Amino acid sequence: MTSQFTVSGLTKTYGSNVVVDQLDLTIEEGEFLVLLGPSGCGKTTTLRCLAGLETPQGGAIAFKDRPVFDSDARLNVPAHKRNIGMVFQSYALWPHMTVRNNIRYPLKVRKMKEAVAEGAVEAAADMVDCGQLLDRYPSQLSGGQQQRVAVARGLVARPDLVLFDEPLSNLDARLRDQVRTQIHQLHQKLGFTAVFVTHDQSEAFALGDRLAIMKAGKIEQYDAPEQVFENPVSDYVAAFIGMSNKLSLRRGHGGWETSAGDPIDLTHAVIRDSADQHTTAVARLRPDDVLLHARADEVPLGNVVLHAELVTYEYGGRYFDVTVETGGEQLILRVPAARHSAALRGSRPSAPLVVSFSPASLRVFPIPGDEPAAPEPVAVSAGGHA
Repeated sequence: MTSQFTVSGLTKTYGSNVVVDQLDLTIEEGEFLVLLGPSGCGKTTTLRCLAGLETPQGGAIAFKDRPVFDSDARLNVPAHKRNIGMVFQSYALWPHMTVRNNIRYPLKVRKMKEAVAEGAVEAAADMVDCGQLLDRYPSQLSGGQQQRVAVARGLVARPDLVLFDEPLSNLDARLRDQVRTQIHQLHQKLGFTAVFVTHDQSEAFALGDRLAIMKAGKIEQYDAPEQVFENPVSDYVAAFIGMSNKLSLRRGHGGWETSAGDPIDLTHAVIRDSADQHTTAVARLRPDDVLLHARADEVPLGNVVLHAELVTYEYGGRYFDVTVETGGEQLILRVPAARHSAALRGSRPSAPLVVSFSPASLRVFPIPGDEPAAPEPVAVSAGGHA
């Protein structure tokens, strides 16, 4: 599969603030790419540059080998000539137009009279289960219905590229899941090329063929969802995709240990960027990888054992989210309610607990600025042989 959409050296600044920093990106035809990251990382600005709604200071953008922006050539194709579909966070429906006319609008501006005559508007509405709403106005629709209409409007003209700017963030949890599933089904059915911006890792994993995790205007990791989940390339990525538990590690005389002095065997851990050669490191793991025990003799063979104190717990239906403290650091556990409800509800803050985890669940990263450990001196005999 050849790259159909390319971004090269894209740079966007606001005054002295660099928002997108020499960004390179390739998007395959039919691919659903998710730009994932926290507020201020540059993901929405990147999307707006693709749309032609922002003018970068440098770089180039090409759609299907057709340049739409090139700073060196002083080329900047306006947004209405880029053949894109856009789905906004705020729905952005025309309030004075019916649903029918909102969906028809992209066909009207492109002068696609034949598509209108052939029922493209009705077909697009039916795709998102809004066929019965065509004669209503946006004010007569729920938030979920408005966003589905916005999706239909973004797809009706069969654009080269569909851009989604956090389209689910204004919906409640139930509707968010429904519309997300509908977008996924539409992509599977129609095979359109899309770039989807979000700060929600669950949306990213559910929708993306590939994820681009962004930090300070750059891409920290660009990979398939399964690779990002299993093999985050940095502490930043690990923290952002759900490995919220962090353990500070240091090298002791007998090997690695936690900040509390508990020994920890990293033989089966996934270690990134020669972290094992440093004197300090940070380990990440997910809440559901940490087990809760009443006693140390309940710990599975081979697990790392930590003695902890209860901080708090929150009931979540089939699970509890339990916060404990060990060695001055807090860990969050997600444990089955059926197994731990009685013990937790009978516990008070500071109650002693035992937690454990498999070393294989750890992802270990070097601490920036920490130098690798010096090699052990080699003893040399009087004869000069090692």
